[in-house]
Amino acid sequence: MEPVAQALYTYYVGWFIILAIGYYVLRRYTETPTAGKPALTVSGDFKGFQRIYVLVYLIMMAADWLQGPYVYALYTYYGFSIEEIGILFIVGFGSSFLVGTFVGSMADIYGRKKLCLFFGLLYSCSCLTKHFGSYPVLLMGRVLGGISTSILFSSFESWMVHEHHEKNYPDEWLGLTFAACTSGNGIVAIGSGVVAGVVRDAWGPVAPFDTSLILLALGSFLVYNYWGENYGDSRVDLQGTLRNAYNRMISDRKIVLLGLTQSFFEGAMYVFVFMWTPALESTSDYEIYHGWIFASFMICVLYGSNLFTLLMEKGYRVERTAMYMFLVAAVALAVPAFAEHHTVRLVSFFVFEACVGMFWPSLGFMRSKYVPEEVRATTMNFFRMPLNLIVCAVLANIGKLSEFSVFLLCTACLLPALFCQMQLVSLTVDSPDIGKKNLPGEEGTQLTVVSGH
Repeated sequence: MEPVAQALYTYYVGWFIILAIGYYVLRRYTETPTAGKPALTVSGDFKGFQRIYVLVYLIMMAADWLQGPYVYALYTYYGFSIEEIGILFIVGFGSSFLVGTFVGSMADIYGRKKLCLFFGLLYSCSCLTKHFGSYPVLLMGRVLGGISTSILFSSFESWMVHEHHEKNYPDEWLGLTFAACTSGNGIVAIGSGVVAGVVRDAWGPVAPFDTSLILLALGSFLVYNYWGENYGDSRVDLQGTLRNAYNRMISDRKIVLLGLTQSFFEGAMYVFVFMWTPALESTSDYEIYHGWIFASFMICVLYGSNLFTLLMEKGYRVERTAMYMFLVAAVALAVPAFAEHHTVRLVSFFVFEACVGMFWPSLGFMRSKYVPEEVRATTMNFFRMPLNLIVCAVLANIGKLSEFSVFLLCTACLLPALFCQMQLVSLTVDSPDIGKKNLPGEEGTQLTVVSGH
C-alpha cells in the first residue's frame, strides 16, 4: 500500500476507533443507574416478548443490509449505464409509493403476521431476480423490493405495538424496545457489511443476495412458529380501511404533523444515502475507504439510539427532544453545502447519522401514542407516500443538481420537519404524559419507575 493510501486508511480507521471508544463510554454511562434513582426494571415476560421480536426484526433488517452495499455494484457488473441504474432505483421507490400503501392496508385487514410472512416471500423473490442480467427481470425485482420495504417498515412495528398493548405492558417499555431495535440495527448493519464483502469476494457478486435469502427464510420461520396473529379493523374491506385511515389522519392534527415530520426527515435521509459518497470523494484527492466510513456511520447511529434511551430513562418528553434533534440534523446537512473541507464534511455526516439514530426510536414511540391501532399499518404507509415522491423527484434530476443544491434541498426538507415537530410540541406540552417530565422550563412530572420481576 502506498504511503498516502496507508495514511488515509489510518485516518478512517482512527475515526472508527475514536467513535467506538466514545460509544463504549456512553454505553457504560447509559447502563449505570442515576444516583438516588432506582433503575427502570421490566418483567421477565416482557423480556421474552421483546427478545423474540427484536431477534426477528434484526434478522430481517440484516437481510436488507446485506443487499444495500452491492445493489449498484451488481447492476454495474451486468453492464448497465448510470441512467439505466437510476431508473431501477426510481422503480423501487415508485412501487413503494404506488403499491406499498395498499399492501400495508392488507395487514390491518388480513393480519400483520401474514403480511410479515408475505414480506419474506416477496423479498426472497426479489433476491432471486439478482441472478439474471435481464433488465426486465431486474425491474421486476425492484418492484418486489419496493413493496417489501413498505411492509418491513410498517407491519412488523404494527404487530409489536399491538401485542405490547394487548399484554398490558407499560407504555414506557415501548421506548426500550424501539431503542433496542435501533441499537441492534446499527450493530447488525456493521456486521452485514463485513459479511457481504466476505461472501462477495468468495462466491461472486450475487452471493450477498443469496445470503440475504437465507436470513429471510430464517426470519420467516421464526415468525410462523413464535408469533401470534393480530389485526387492525378486519371488519371492513381494503377501500374501507384506506378511507378510515385517511379520515382518522386528517381529523387529528397530531397524526398529520407526525406524518409530515417523518416524510420530510426520511426524504432528506434517503437523498443523503445517495450523496455522501460523491460528497466525500469530491473533497479527497485519493480513493476513500467506504467500508470504514460506513462502519463509523453505524456507530454514530448507535450514539443516537443510546442518547434516546438515556433521555427516556431520565424522563424527558420525546416530543421535545425530537424537536432539538431535527434542528441539529438541519444544521449538520447545511454544513457540506458551504464547507468543502473533507474532515468538516465527514464530521457533519457523523452528527447527522447520530440524529438518525435518535429519529427511529423517537418516531416509533410517538407513532405508538398518536396513530390509531386499528389502522396503524395503513397510516404508516400513508406517511411514506410524500417520502417516495421526494426521493423520486431528486433521483430523476440528480445529474443536473450540484452538491450545493442537493444539500440545501436536504436542509429545506429538514426545516419543515422541525416546524411540524414544533407544532406537535405545542399541541402536547399543555397536557404532558403521566410519568414524563419536560426539559428545563416546561411543566411536567418525573418518570415513574415500574418494578418488575
